[in-house]
Amino acid sequence: MSADFVDSHERHLEDANQLFTSGRFANADQLYGFSVECGLKSLMLAFGMPFNNVKQMPANQSDSVHADKVWDRFESYRSSHSSGANYQLSGTNPFNDWSASQRYHNQSSFDAVKVSPHQAAAVQVNQLIKNAKLAGLV
Repeated sequence: MSADFVDSHERHLEDANQLFTSGRFANADQLYGFSVECGLKSLMLAFGMPFNNVKQMPANQSDSVHADKVWDRFESYRSSHSSGANYQLSGTNPFNDWSASQRYHNQSSFDAVKVSPHQAAAVQVNQLIKNAKLAGLV
């Protein structure tokens, strides 16, 4: 199988939204993180991120990161690309408090207040993806 970051972004976001609406905040939070990771990596590819087609992953280890780190990696690609000015993220990294290892945490650690900033960030990335599709970038 080959990596499809746009499709992954969209399905993780859709599932996260359904879980959030159902009050399943712990799993929604994980999927919002993975949605943002995949969405930003799709744009990073468009902005020149080296990709290992054999291993189906970013070629640079510094780009093989999750939501807590990809927000900042994205900026390095966006800022050096001619179309990058149209794809700015607003605010600081909302995933500084997120980790893939939180999948092991008790679900009582998650609520709408904790997860909402991650949801908003995923929606923001989704809008960038929609814009990139219209522009033929992804």
